Amino acid sequence: MTKRDEKIESFRQDSLKAWDEFLASGLHVSTDEADAWQAQLAEGNDVEPPECRR
Repeated sequence: MTKRDEKIESFRQDSLKAWDEFLASGLHVSTDEADAWQAQLAEGNDVEPPECRR
C-alpha cells in the first residue's frame, strides 16, 4: 500500500467513525457554520469551532 493509499484509507476510516458518531448522537454543525469557522482559521484567527447541536 502506498502512502497515498494509506492516507485515503485513514480519511475513509475517520469519515465512517464521524458518521457513526453522528447517527448515535445527532449532533452536527451546518456547512455554513463550518465554512465560516474554517475561513477564520485560514485568516490566522484562533477561534473556537462552532457549537454542535441537534
